[in-house]
Amino acid sequence: MASGSESTRSSQEVVARQKFTYPVGDTYDGEWSNEGRKHGLGHLTLVNGTRYMGQFQNGFCHGHGVSRFPDGSVYEGEFQNGKYSGFGVFTRNDGMRYEGKFNNGGADGEGLITFPDGTNGRPRQEGHFIGNELVERKRVIESVKKAQHAAKIARGINI
Repeated sequence: MASGSESTRSSQEVVARQKFTYPVGDTYDGEWSNEGRKHGLGHLTLVNGTRYMGQFQNGFCHGHGVSRFPDGSVYEGEFQNGKYSGFGVFTRNDGMRYEGKFNNGGADGEGLITFPDGTNGRPRQEGHFIGNELVERKRVIESVKKAQHAAKIARGINI
């Protein structure tokens, strides 16, 4: 996934920056395409308290971004078509953290779990995950570094 705002640009152009409140109460403050879709950089706040700040494409969270949830959990990293996809870091409200690969909204690929006390478990919770299940134990240093880098890019987006 490309870094920077170029990853949000497709054949659509950003033509406006505007704040909009949807009938259900969600608000979007950001860039819009010539087709009237969220496209570019923006900040979306849902009525349930979930907040997303980052890149959009064709109306969806797409590229790098940060989602903050009402319970205090946070996802920082890459999105595709509105879902966690690519590398990122998900931190639960209790401090437990997964750093690694995501696909279609969930942990899927190489990653590492760190518990609130800073340990990685016994046996170590590192390797290949499908969903929330560790299916193969192995060292995944490069995937963790990629996840940390994607999270850093997401945190660095200024709107």
